[in-house]
Amino acid sequence: MKKGLGMIGFLAFLIGIILAIVAGIFWPENTLVLLILLILGIIIGFLNVSDKETIPFLIATIALIVVGGVFAPITALRIGEILDQILRLVAALMAPAAVIIAVKSLYTLAKPDER
Repeated sequence: MKKGLGMIGFLAFLIGIILAIVAGIFWPENTLVLLILLILGIIIGFLNVSDKETIPFLIATIALIVVGGVFAPITALRIGEILDQILRLVAALMAPAAVIIAVKSLYTLAKPDER
C-alpha cells in the first residue's frame, strides 16, 4: 500500500512539472492551471516526501522560490519571460507541498519523546 501511495505522489509530481512547463509556455495566467498545481502540490506533500527527504526537499523549494524573476532580463524571443513563467508555476506546485512538509516536520519536533 505504501509503495502505491508513493507512486501516486511521484505521478502527481511528474504531471505537475509537465503541466507547469506547458502552461508556462501557453497559459501562464490560467486560474484553473494554478488550482490544479495547488491540488497536485498537496498530494505531493502528503504522499511523496519521506522523513529523510524533508530537509533536501525544503531547501530545493526555497531555492526555487528565491530565484524567481532571475530570467526576466533575457529578452530574446521572450525566452526570459517564458522561463520565469515556468519557474513561477513550478514554485506554485511545490509551495503547498513545502508547507505540508514543514508542518509535519514541526509536529515531529514538537511531540514529546517516546522514552
